[in-house]
Amino acid sequence: IGPLSDFRHALVPIIASICGMVVPALFYYVFKTEGTGVRGWGIPMATDIAFSIGVLVLLGSRVPKSLLTFLVALAIVDDLGAVAVIAIFYTETIVWGAVGAGVLFVGVLILMNLFGIRSPVPYFLVGIQLWLALLESGIHATVAGILTAWTIPARSRFDIRRFGDMIGTMGKRVQQRIESNEKCIIMEDEEQRRGVVQTLIDSIHMIETPLQRLEHSLHVPVAFLIIPLFALANAGVPIALGQIPSLLTEPITLGIIVGLVVGKFLGIAGLSLLAVRLGFGTLPEGTRPGHIIGVGFLGGIGFTMSIFIAELGFSGQQEELVLAKTGVLFASVIAAV
Repeated sequence: IGPLSDFRHALVPIIASICGMVVPALFYYVFKTEGTGVRGWGIPMATDIAFSIGVLVLLGSRVPKSLLTFLVALAIVDDLGAVAVIAIFYTETIVWGAVGAGVLFVGVLILMNLFGIRSPVPYFLVGIQLWLALLESGIHATVAGILTAWTIPARSRFDIRRFGDMIGTMGKRVQQRIESNEKCIIMEDEEQRRGVVQTLIDSIHMIETPLQRLEHSLHVPVAFLIIPLFALANAGVPIALGQIPSLLTEPITLGIIVGLVVGKFLGIAGLSLLAVRLGFGTLPEGTRPGHIIGVGFLGGIGFTMSIFIAELGFSGQQEELVLAKTGVLFASVIAAV
């Protein structure tokens, strides 16, 4: 749904995202192709949605709204790719019984969607069971969030024209009563007032999808609680200023910085513009190649998801983890600037 429902419009940010994951991983391999550090190849693949969008929003009206949609699309596909990489390449052991239970819960979620269940509560309850199953399976439990979100209804049950006609009819009835100096229908008695209000509420719930309601209600707690809590818990890098020059010469740190700053730029901007030139898609309306180049740099802000992958790839390896986090932080600052 929305501006990216047209495949030709969605194709360019998808290409940008995929290339923006592959090219940084290749750059990392150039710098670190052996030893324990090789497990960090997934770190420069990820773009941080919140911070990259935050930087773009700071520019206000100087960038077209369609560019924000482009960045959101490639960042979401990028995060889905990062979660897939975590599930496939950063999983040590698989417990197949728990995987089977997870598949069963996904099936239940799909059936709930097909049978028209609109309340988010059942999806939330089954989603928790899916999360627990994947937690026991060895597959990283973040996958449960993606799978649950995919099954929550994203389309309205109420035709927008019918909704508009109904609201217009109710408005005319109220206006006619006011103009005829009669008591307004909403105030005639408590029971009738409740009926009118409930009709409006039911209609709004039918026109608004469960996915939209969840997105709207979760936006504030995620932005102001979940992301800062994650950053506080995971972003700490115990380094002294005198250590920075030596840290920046380490292959792991260099590989991540070059992967995020240069690799993301070439993968997102270079190959998406090439795809447009070859006729595989179109740029968002109102955007120019310069806008896409800017987004290519913003894609290098890897913060939260990159640190998350670093924690998985270098679990128990404190020295490598410090190098990785240093690379992520420096790359994110350079890309943002």
